[in-house]
Amino acid sequence: MTLNYIWIAFFLVAFIVGLAKLLFLGDVEVFPQMVASVFEMAKTGFNISLGLTGVLTLWMGIMRIGERGGIVKVFSRIIGPFFQKLFPELGKEHPAYGSIILNLAANMLGLDNAATPMGLQAMKEMQASNPQKKSASNAQIMFLVLNTSGLTLIPVSIMVFRAQCGAADPSDIFLPILLATFFSTIAGLISVAIFQKIRLWDKTIVGYLGGLTAIIAGIIYYFSNLSTEEIAIISRVASNVILFSVIISFILMALYRRINVYETFIEGAKEGFSTAVKIIPYLVAILVAIGAFRASGAMDYLVHGLSWFFATAGVNTDFIEALPTALMKPLSGSGARGMMVDAMNTHGADSFVGRVASTVQGATDTTFYILAVYFGSVGIKNTRYAVTCGLIADLAGIIASILMAYLFFH
Repeated sequence: MTLNYIWIAFFLVAFIVGLAKLLFLGDVEVFPQMVASVFEMAKTGFNISLGLTGVLTLWMGIMRIGERGGIVKVFSRIIGPFFQKLFPELGKEHPAYGSIILNLAANMLGLDNAATPMGLQAMKEMQASNPQKKSASNAQIMFLVLNTSGLTLIPVSIMVFRAQCGAADPSDIFLPILLATFFSTIAGLISVAIFQKIRLWDKTIVGYLGGLTAIIAGIIYYFSNLSTEEIAIISRVASNVILFSVIISFILMALYRRINVYETFIEGAKEGFSTAVKIIPYLVAILVAIGAFRASGAMDYLVHGLSWFFATAGVNTDFIEALPTALMKPLSGSGARGMMVDAMNTHGADSFVGRVASTVQGATDTTFYILAVYFGSVGIKNTRYAVTCGLIADLAGIIASILMAYLFFH
């Protein structure tokens, strides 16, 4: 499945739904709204790319310091045995391993501004050894799906939104989100492993995943005994201390190896700026298609259809009002965030719907945004099965979020 067909499908569905509303419902505003949304999303795509420029410039410069100083190679050796099993075509001590580690660590800590540049650097390094430059390699697909599954240890931003919406205990969704995002990541990993025939029962993979599971269990135990204020303070301080410590370690290692830190930073920063400019067309393309799809009303009809289906099947439908957040999450992070806030404002932050929407928001990442940015940065046009596996991870995260919400809150 390539972005080409998905992009066309968004526009065709939007046009068909819009035309039906115009002809059968007399909705004369639907096409003006669709056109306005297309232009608005084009502007949004450019603004996002513009906003990424400074961040990319900064972190590409920092990453170049770490690369020249050798500390990225140290990280690679620590996690190398595990990555050699997940990314067999990259071989031993591939330069992408360090960037992959830093990207995944930043995602786990909720440091989006740091995660994206590191992810783009990893994608660029993997592209250097990709024999088919227009087609995604196995390693790139595995990395992208691990990103879209959105493993997050501490969902600080969601807790902040819940506090702003009047939740009595904004951190009550901490455990459900952690469990849901873990299941999403495992589902994404398994789906890619099936496509790539990776043996997940290998003792090295089992050992590392078992260690990760133990760490997550420990975090759950530790934070479950803290108050909301303590969770917010510890998570915010710890994540930023870790981040700044990484920067300092990069600089100190480079100094030890007599590297000109400033010139090295400038060299990497120049590449960051050019990368930010390069992704603009890809990001605008996917966002305008999503904008047309939303403005046509197709998303609303999809929610109503699913509501009817579950009701007919005799399934409890208390979660239905949170589905817009779930369905929007793979398409637009800001759109899903807005729907989560709307659900909490409409039904209450401590309502079942509000909690389901919050859990879904934290369970996965924005698949199509990541596809557009990461693959667009290296000019990949054939995404192969990346979309399929990314959506499998999203579906697992959504189902797990709903089940966790029923388990914890219903």
